[in-house]
Amino acid sequence: MWEEISGVDEHYTPIRTYQVCNVMDHSQNNWLRTNWVPRNSAQKIYVELKFTLRDCNSIPLVLGTCKETFNLYYMESDDDHGVKFREHQFTKIDTIAADESFTQMDLGDRILKLNTEIREVGPVNKKGFYLAFQDVGACVALVSVRVYFKKCPFTVKNLAMFPDTVPMDSQSLVEVRGSCVNNSKEEDPPRMYCSTEGEWLVPIGKCSCDAGHEERGFVCQGKKQSSIFLREVFLTCQFIIKGKEMNPI
Repeated sequence: MWEEISGVDEHYTPIRTYQVCNVMDHSQNNWLRTNWVPRNSAQKIYVELKFTLRDCNSIPLVLGTCKETFNLYYMESDDDHGVKFREHQFTKIDTIAADESFTQMDLGDRILKLNTEIREVGPVNKKGFYLAFQDVGACVALVSVRVYFKKCPFTVKNLAMFPDTVPMDSQSLVEVRGSCVNNSKEEDPPRMYCSTEGEWLVPIGKCSCDAGHEERGFVCQGKKQSSIFLREVFLTCQFIIKGKEMNPI
């Protein structure tokens, strides 16, 4: 079974991991499940795993039972099921293998060969989901699990505002219509495309400032008359003073 273990990494920083290492017994089927994760506005989620995995060749007498992979699963749900767990309700995402595995010598030298794997899941439709990890006989430690989704953030382009936008799937771009900032109007209908990587692409069209306003950064501000007025006042005062000097009372 999986166990929560406290330890330190190669920099002696405290870490907590979930570990399992039942490599000497046949037919292992050890499951670890996350808490219920709210989906929020995500259409597709990304799962980033950081883990270490023991090289089976570095463990004596386990060649028939030791594995060097584990399985990642998920299950969508509109409600938190609490501690209830049924394997058959979970869908397999992928079999996870390590690019680097560690040996007994690495343990002695405190070398942490950390692997990072990212998998996509989706589209997801229900209010939330669970992740689960199935061990089938490996010596593995889960160091961290990060779940996230990508979105194109709010931005202003060509005096048009574009809202936070979540990509729909991994294949297509989402066309988004922009709205002009205050004191501006459409010159050409502003549009942009939100990519699956959460980046804005191909700005089309623009807004322009209303009469009596000018573009300053991302906004349209009223044109300032004060500097012209002050210059006229200054010149007028200067003329009067000089006039007095030429015609003293």
